[in-house]
Amino acid sequence: MGTTPSAQRVLLGEGRSQRRVLFTGAHHRCLGSQRGLPYSAHRGKKSVNRQTLDDLKQQIPLMGYLQAHDWHPARPLSRGRWMGLCPLHGDHNPSFLVDPNKDLFYCYGCGLGGDVIRFAELYHQVKFSQALALLRQWRGAEPLLQETARFYHMQLHRHSEAVAYLYQRGVRSLELLQHMRIGYAPGGCLRGWLTQLGHSLPALQEAGLVTGGGYDAYVRRIVIPLEGNLYGRSISAAAPPHRFLPGAKGGLYLFEQVRQCAELILVEGLFDYTAVWQAGFRNVTCSLGTHLNARQFRQLSSAARTVYVAFDSDVNRSGQQAAHQLAHRLGCEGVTVRIVKLPDGHDPNSFFADGGEASQFRSLLEAARP
Repeated sequence: MGTTPSAQRVLLGEGRSQRRVLFTGAHHRCLGSQRGLPYSAHRGKKSVNRQTLDDLKQQIPLMGYLQAHDWHPARPLSRGRWMGLCPLHGDHNPSFLVDPNKDLFYCYGCGLGGDVIRFAELYHQVKFSQALALLRQWRGAEPLLQETARFYHMQLHRHSEAVAYLYQRGVRSLELLQHMRIGYAPGGCLRGWLTQLGHSLPALQEAGLVTGGGYDAYVRRIVIPLEGNLYGRSISAAAPPHRFLPGAKGGLYLFEQVRQCAELILVEGLFDYTAVWQAGFRNVTCSLGTHLNARQFRQLSSAARTVYVAFDSDVNRSGQQAAHQLAHRLGCEGVTVRIVKLPDGHDPNSFFADGGEASQFRSLLEAARP
């Protein structure tokens, strides 16, 4: 992962003499001094006191947050500490030290360290206030998102327009609907359901599920749960086609289910995923766009594998250009990449929706070149 200029300036130590005191005092200017001073938010609009931050960090142990974001310890050290590959840069030898007892980390490779708030800043490449918002959302949103996804999944077969839209997009497998937990947001009913379950209106608004005016944020949208987010595809041409909840889009779609595969098919959109998976290619994942975030890139380059990039074959060639750029970057990390050439004007979803067969797609994979 690349680091921001501010991140590059905040080093915990440049020599061994300084490393001895990594976990003994304040470690980041955004976290304030050891005195009980408040932390100023952006432009002084409001302050965050030390107790509030300490409470947040106690509720989100660093080790748990790291493991939830694909970090795996490589070997134990003394006093309960762990060492592993650094998730903040292209690390090939374990250099990332984690002390679960003190909830602190330090990388001897890139020189960055701190607590869970600092990790969220660096990992998601956001400012301090945004890191706090992401952590709060991560802490409280999981049960709420699970309830929301379950409710929308129940709605799917109650609304014929949603079923018709999926059929038109080539989604016809009940197994696929269950696998992806696809649902439908008709609008006007989620708020009532969730408040009956005990969720407060401010919590729904903070999560982005309900607007400031109190209305459901997702209306007439096919809904697909993501890791810590929710994707909504409008079935109406009058509304913007794509919608996400506030926050990061997360890693590659359902990557944990394919991370052990020696060969992966990478597609651009979730409906591309539905088409390829339904055709029998279960080693597929999705980047939700042609521009991968740092986490998605690390996931692809985390092992020696072959990645078949099946991005859209646009008229303006933007999809293929993005595929070639990604192939170059992954090649520098030792990943073998093959670029799948779809028929002009097609993406994987339209390829299968227009009558393409699994054997034909397999031939495209076999013909794929670097």
